[in-house]
Amino acid sequence: MTFQELGLSAPILRALADQGYQQPSPIQEKAIPPALAGRDVLGCAQTGTGKTCAFAAPILQRLSTAPVAGRPVRSLILTPTRELALQIHESFEAYGKNLPLRCAVIFGGVGQAPQVERLKRGVDILVATPGRLGDLYGQGLIDLSRLEIFVLDEADRMLDMGFIHDVKRILGWLPKQKQTLFFSATMPPEVQGLVDSLLHQPVRVAVDPVSSPVEVIEQRLYYVDRGNKTKLLAQLIQEQQVKNALVFTRTKHGANKVAADLVKAGISAAAIHGNKSQTARQQALSDFKRGAVQVLVATDIAARGLDIEELSHVFNYNLPDVPETYVHRIGRTGRAGRGGTAISFCDANEREDLKAIEKLTGRAVPVVEDHPWPMKILEPAPRDKRGRTVNPEDAEARAAAKERRRTQDAANKAAAAERKTKANRRLLEEPEKPRRAKAEPPAPTPAELPPRQRKPRGFRASATLEEALTATAPHRQDTEVFGDFQRPDPLASDVIMDATARLLAPRSRAGKPGTPPRRTREPKAVKEPDSEVRSSKASKASKPVKEPRPGKAPKAPKAPKPFRAAKSSPQAAPVPAKGGKRPPARGKGGRSGRPPEVALRSSAQKDSTEQPSLMKPYYLHDD
Repeated sequence: MTFQELGLSAPILRALADQGYQQPSPIQEKAIPPALAGRDVLGCAQTGTGKTCAFAAPILQRLSTAPVAGRPVRSLILTPTRELALQIHESFEAYGKNLPLRCAVIFGGVGQAPQVERLKRGVDILVATPGRLGDLYGQGLIDLSRLEIFVLDEADRMLDMGFIHDVKRILGWLPKQKQTLFFSATMPPEVQGLVDSLLHQPVRVAVDPVSSPVEVIEQRLYYVDRGNKTKLLAQLIQEQQVKNALVFTRTKHGANKVAADLVKAGISAAAIHGNKSQTARQQALSDFKRGAVQVLVATDIAARGLDIEELSHVFNYNLPDVPETYVHRIGRTGRAGRGGTAISFCDANEREDLKAIEKLTGRAVPVVEDHPWPMKILEPAPRDKRGRTVNPEDAEARAAAKERRRTQDAANKAAAAERKTKANRRLLEEPEKPRRAKAEPPAPTPAELPPRQRKPRGFRASATLEEALTATAPHRQDTEVFGDFQRPDPLASDVIMDATARLLAPRSRAGKPGTPPRRTREPKAVKEPDSEVRSSKASKASKPVKEPRPGKAPKAPKAPKPFRAAKSSPQAAPVPAKGGKRPPARGKGGRSGRPPEVALRSSAQKDSTEQPSLMKPYYLHDD
């Protein structure tokens, strides 16, 4: 039978020919015709038998013959691993390169922004892993309401990796009317229950007995102690001139250790497992495919996700504890009917696992007895309190993880101690600063204060009367000079009056030796408005008059503003000196802390103690 006889379109046939496909495989012969007819298909076949083409070709043809506007997600392919999702996406791109369909792949471990941007542009076919699909669907970034075809690939692997609950949740998002293509290498009871609830009158396709390995794979078994497995592995790779090999270990720690030992033996190797970043895993896989790395050491996470053409050898460094996993592992070689070799190592603790594998496959694995490191330890590892066998590989991995945590904790403590030592050293080197009882912000300088908060020179910064009483009064002379007469200083003796005056009155600068007497502002006598106008004209007349420019008439002087008397006093407020400003009334925006000036009853000199206060000095007189 040829692909033309299966009913595929010409664009798909040209693409398959470009990929080197000449005749369909058994799974393709049986699955493509019912899939093209829109029937549900249940495919049970081993890995490497051509399952991807069996569902990709019908999907491409069905979607291309009935285009839909808006490019909604019309087909969803759900896979368990990132590697397998990438490979399925590459297959869709290759088979549908002559068709106007768009395909995208989404998976976890990388940023979602590029994937979301691709979805916004429109996607016909979406390949996804359960985790990332659930995340984007929960964010409302994926619409599955117009889905036409759903493919669940590697269903049994979904069960092994713990995705079965995610799969059931995703099935609730899909429309009821759709075509379902279901593929699995094995059919355990849980998967069979999922099949019964999901498929509607499916066409069953099986090319091999359930859980049997591919017939073209040559299997061999070596009994060897756990400590000699790496030596035997390196010898077999070198003696048999292995082109490329995939080595499976039980633990991630074991994968790293085996890869490092092979590199020491002169064999190029790289490890790939779940603890590796997606970038590191893709780089290792890329190096392995192009031949830069001879051996790829992996855990079971890569058993289903790798599709490497012409893989010559598969090594089971540790036998899996799940028999079905053995079938998946060795299925990495012998792809598309090609030959391959699967070599397994077995120590004393893995004999029970070997019996389960042989029971599942229905045949014994041929044993190779002639090798340099035969098994000498015949007794298995002791059992724990519950009767379970203590696996040395798992114990070693736990011990290594514990040692890594201990080393990391020690490094963190050392770093913390070093930081503390440096901080103490800086404190010792720096000069000791005086401690303050309470951290207070520094007082702003007079220049930084707003204009209304600045204090004129001569004021003491005493906030309360108590501070002024307890503060030490500065030395003042007994007499002050006021123009042409002298009088005793009232602030020189009395304590209460001294404190009160320091709070209310400006400080005089007179009295210092060699300091000229401070010129005080003399208040003008209160005059009537007419006299004030005449005085203003007289003062202006005393100024030198500027000569008018030629051709311009001199401007007439402005009339003075009429004088406004204060509301609180029957007499008018004193006129400020020339060039000054009229002091504001008390309580109406005056400067903080500056008492208003009081008009004198006569033309005598102003007394600094004459302030609007309830405490009027007893020695002041009105005359």
